[in-house]
Amino acid sequence: QASKATAILGISFITEGAIPYAAADPFRVIPCTVLGSAVTGAISMVLGCKLMVPHGGVFVLAIPNAITQGMGYVAAILIGTLVSVGALYFAKRPLKQAVPVAA
Repeated sequence: QASKATAILGISFITEGAIPYAAADPFRVIPCTVLGSAVTGAISMVLGCKLMVPHGGVFVLAIPNAITQGMGYVAAILIGTLVSVGALYFAKRPLKQAVPVAA
């Protein structure tokens, strides 16, 4: 149930919904989200994306001239999200247990 609320907060760019996940496993979750955020920021800077409103998440896409390079803005968010998800996938996958080999 909490993941639905977290998703709504996330698309609004309200990051407090991620706190319980980060608190539960900080050594894996925080670096993965930082990596994805850094990729998003780097792509948006290279493409010259500018958000003219202080807050609003993806909902500002509906406001004319609120975002420059709108497609680049969306692409940066999607790519950064995929980087975070991919990093979390690899960081949180279960480790294979060693099978003892008979000598």
